[in-house]
Amino acid sequence: MPARLRLDTALNNLTTVFRGMTAHPDEHNCECHWGSAEDLAQLKTPDAVLDPDLLHRTWQATDWTYKASVLRRILPQFATALTTGLFEPLFGMAEAGRTFHQAEWQQWPVEQAAAVREFLHAWWAHTLTEPDPVVPAYQVLVLAAEASATLGPWLRTWEAQNHPTADEHLVEAVTNWEYDLRGDQLPWSTWHDEVDMCAELTAWLLRHAPARLRAHGAPEELLHQIRLLGLTGPERWDEDLGAGGVA
Repeated sequence: MPARLRLDTALNNLTTVFRGMTAHPDEHNCECHWGSAEDLAQLKTPDAVLDPDLLHRTWQATDWTYKASVLRRILPQFATALTTGLFEPLFGMAEAGRTFHQAEWQQWPVEQAAAVREFLHAWWAHTLTEPDPVVPAYQVLVLAAEASATLGPWLRTWEAQNHPTADEHLVEAVTNWEYDLRGDQLPWSTWHDEVDMCAELTAWLLRHAPARLRAHGAPEELLHQIRLLGLTGPERWDEDLGAGGVA
């Protein structure tokens, strides 16, 4: 199935699976900081279209008592808004990924969890095929990793997408990530095991990035930065090391 059709199908399936969902009857939030009683009533009204501001305030709020019910209520509209670039979270897409994680979507009923999982995979696969996606590939990866508490499946998909567009996204990602990774820091704030995620991402880049970046014509300096990730201690920061030994 073409990537765009797969994503459209996944979005339509979210609408079907989560039709009629509402926030929990006892859900509440602070009128001073979140919104009015009228706003809350909309979350308890099934399928009412939320204006972008209300949708944004709802998914960003972290103090819901019944987080799963709130996410299920907004999910079809939220997913579409994410894929169309409606939201630009202040702290990157990790923030949106945590909205999924906090709602514990992987513990939902089978049909619901499967719909969310397919949406995340379909969006990721589509992003890797798009020359100019509305959300950069490295940010979609962050959202998916934070939502699922794992990097492996998303990196394996990237590895399998062996074509110039996916390679171009890899160049952009390495450019944004290499400095943090050289300091043994994950390039985004995570609620999961930062040490393991950082080690997994670094090891994956060392295995798969050099050949793909070289074939894509990436600058030699960027290839040099990847090689430095394979070193330890002060050598990682020795910018005078020659680039001739790029792996």
